[in-house]
Amino acid sequence: MWKFNEDFSFVRQGIQFILLSMIFLIVIGLGGDKFYGIFGENNYVAIHLMMEILIIVVTMAISIQTWLISPYILSNRVLYVGALFLTFSLIEIAHALSYKGMPFFITESTPYAATWFYMLGRLLLSIGFLAIYFVKEKKIKLIYRWLIYSLPIVIVISCVVIIYAPTPILPPLIIEGEGPTVLKNTLQYIAVAFFLVIMVLLLKNFNKAPKIVFLLLGSSIYLIMSDFLFTIYQDVYDIKNFIGHIFELSAFYLLFRAIYFSSIEKPFQQLIDTQGHLEKSREKMHYMAYHNEATNLPNERFLMELLKSNLYISKSQKAILAIGIERISTIKASLGSTYADQMIKLIAQRLKNVLPEEYPLTMPREDYFVVFIDEVNNIHQLTQLSQQLQLVMEESFQIQHFSLNSQLNIGIALFPTDSYREEELVRFALYAMHEAHKTPTRIQFYESSMSSRMTERLLLENDLHDALANQELFLEYQPQLDLQTGQVKSVEALVRWKHPKKGWISPGVFIPIAEESGLIIPIGQWVLETACKQVKRWEGAGLPPIKVAVNLSLGQLFQQNLVGMIHNVLEKTQLEPQYLQLEITESMTINIDHMTTILHQLKALGITIAVDDFGTGYSSLSYLKDFPIDCLKIDRSFVQKIQSSSTDKALVDTILSVAKHLQLKVVAEGIEEIEQLSYLITSNCDTVQGFLFSKPIHPNILQENYQTLHENAKSILDSITAIKE
Repeated sequence: MWKFNEDFSFVRQGIQFILLSMIFLIVIGLGGDKFYGIFGENNYVAIHLMMEILIIVVTMAISIQTWLISPYILSNRVLYVGALFLTFSLIEIAHALSYKGMPFFITESTPYAATWFYMLGRLLLSIGFLAIYFVKEKKIKLIYRWLIYSLPIVIVISCVVIIYAPTPILPPLIIEGEGPTVLKNTLQYIAVAFFLVIMVLLLKNFNKAPKIVFLLLGSSIYLIMSDFLFTIYQDVYDIKNFIGHIFELSAFYLLFRAIYFSSIEKPFQQLIDTQGHLEKSREKMHYMAYHNEATNLPNERFLMELLKSNLYISKSQKAILAIGIERISTIKASLGSTYADQMIKLIAQRLKNVLPEEYPLTMPREDYFVVFIDEVNNIHQLTQLSQQLQLVMEESFQIQHFSLNSQLNIGIALFPTDSYREEELVRFALYAMHEAHKTPTRIQFYESSMSSRMTERLLLENDLHDALANQELFLEYQPQLDLQTGQVKSVEALVRWKHPKKGWISPGVFIPIAEESGLIIPIGQWVLETACKQVKRWEGAGLPPIKVAVNLSLGQLFQQNLVGMIHNVLEKTQLEPQYLQLEITESMTINIDHMTTILHQLKALGITIAVDDFGTGYSSLSYLKDFPIDCLKIDRSFVQKIQSSSTDKALVDTILSVAKHLQLKVVAEGIEEIEQLSYLITSNCDTVQGFLFSKPIHPNILQENYQTLHENAKSILDSITAIKE
């Protein structure tokens, strides 16, 4: 679409031409007779000659211009236009030389020859333009320039031969003392008709090249106006004849402007615009090369150049703060990049609000920030700043319908204490950042021992990516004893990893790695599907129905297709939903709205929901009335101190009391001693699990020793009964 503001200059010129035209027309309408012969009758030949010279100059300039640009454009249309104007220019020369009052040109100057040269030029121009419009544009060879430009010579010579034939072939167009004949006016109106057709065709293509079409339309209008005036003037001294020549000259000027714009000005402007866009693209590429796309913060390249130019200016103590965003990989894996990027932007804004301007905040990677402090007065300064940064994370991040929480793990490396090299300094700060989550404050200064531990962790994470495909992961199942029946009616599925070189890897080591890297999503789905398949295998082997409990990670709970995935697993394994129990932790319940929706959808499938490690989290107990929970699991840390700690004993009693009033089942974990079991039986606990009955075991061993498990359990329960009696 044509933008008026961008082309206002030529619109303004058009308005000026229109105003000038109106002035001339007003002169004609109000006082045409008063201006008859105003320039003096003896001067009209000279005036006519000057007007014709200007027209010849403009039309010849158009012809020469197209000739010069044709080697670079090689368009048949461009060459035809140039040849057309060369023809017109030569005919116009013949018209000027043959005008009455001019010196001898072939014969005595007469209105007959001059008028016919003029009319042939005008008809040739209108018909030529219309013909060129319908010619299909194509590239031609350079040699055709000479052939096409030789045609005007042939045409002009033919016109001269016809007009100056010894016996006149053509009828006269002007009768002295009377003015134009009917034939002249008819031919003039035919030329006008052709120009009207051209105008209609131009209007249809206005949006394609508005400025060029605008100029061509203006030129056509002026030519039509000149034709009209040339049909009504009385003789050469009439002001209408002079103004007609003014309009004709203006028309050719606009034509010259149109061709100049299309062939020179527009390409040149496009070149300037292209250079401008290229410069902007270079600036944008430079900006992108040094800034993070999601946050527009300086990236790793910027950070390294900043350190190289500022780290060694003085020997004063400097620091690198690596700020890790906890669970961002899990959020990205479960909710997608959009949510993760929005959360990172919000975190970045909060951090920038806290950091002084002289401490640049950069983002080398998508899950952590780096701050460079070029002058450290004391260590307390760094600790205090880190605590201020952590405070901004206390308020939840509201992203669409999710209320997301995270924490910052901050690692600090000092220059020159820890390293003199910028790459090492950043790497050591990252090592400290990864170790920070193990400390209560989540703030950790770099220590030399961290390098080996971090290297080991990175290698382990890399191996974990292949653990599923290489079948290094497997499940063990810990039986859960129903204290009312003395039967094993349920088990808890626990994932294990046997590394091909390092042997057994503790879940406490690889599960946090899986959560931070986002691998917990595929691993969690594999655990769920494997556990459901195993229950069906036990059923096929003749064992009574067994319920399996599977832990859900936080990343899985924010997985967009969690409910659909679990539904598909149940259908695929043909397991009845009541034999699957999903376990969540209290720390997951902080997002009440999201959790309520998800848990109700899971309950609608027919599965049961348990809260694992109950009492160790920090959530409000109000979620117990909002969530569709079936079971509470008492953490082993409470159970193991029942005999020695009155506080833990009171907590266990409280949990059992809450569960009883809310009609929830209770599972006690970590039962290792007879006394612990005895107390739980007395307190009416529903189910227990622990080494007293069985450690987690391979599914085949559980199947083979199912009866033995019951016999051992009965023996233990009988011994407690005997003691009480």
